[in-house]
Amino acid sequence: MFDRMIEMFQDGGTFMYPILLVFVFAMAIAFERLFYVTFRANLNATAFMAQIQKLIMANNIDRAIKLCNAEPHAALPRVVKAGLTRANLAEKDIENAVDEATLEVGPMISKRTGYLGMLANVATLIGLLGTIWGLVMAFEAVAKASAEMKQTLLAQGISVAMYTTAGGLMAAIPTMVLHSIVQNQSNRILDDVDQYGLKTVNLLTARRRGTLDQSNAAQQA
Repeated sequence: MFDRMIEMFQDGGTFMYPILLVFVFAMAIAFERLFYVTFRANLNATAFMAQIQKLIMANNIDRAIKLCNAEPHAALPRVVKAGLTRANLAEKDIENAVDEATLEVGPMISKRTGYLGMLANVATLIGLLGTIWGLVMAFEAVAKASAEMKQTLLAQGISVAMYTTAGGLMAAIPTMVLHSIVQNQSNRILDDVDQYGLKTVNLLTARRRGTLDQSNAAQQA
């Protein structure tokens, strides 16, 4: 199988090199983003927020901040911490802090992900360009080559056309799949940030108003 892929790469001609380069870049970005959104920026948001809620209701803001500090790379704790550090300020200050932190973590979550879709398209288009070039070679062989060379050049042109098409698709398909996985995971994290960021604002606002118990009872009802 590996030998066959090497033969395919060699027979595909010059266009196989940019396809390989695009594929290497795409895989580097995809796996870096996948690692980040799966292991670094991610956490069990429901369990984390349940602990934060208990600490806020117990008026233990310092302990809640320490809990956020225990997950320095995760997105949600950064947003929650921004609100907690301003828990004793005005309601608008709390809301602004959470909104600002949300805007900060958004680009960190989605960084470089958009390149994956672009690289998948580039790999496909380079493969298409190689296909056209291979067909041009084949037609020129039919039109201009001598009878002895015609069959060899024709086969070479068809090989370039077919192998570059296959190479482009082999690079584009896994890139698109990984792009979808990374995008879905990123969107899930951002949804958690929006949902629980708002919940943090509501909890801290209710705490300042002295209506925290009633607010929590209404949410559980």
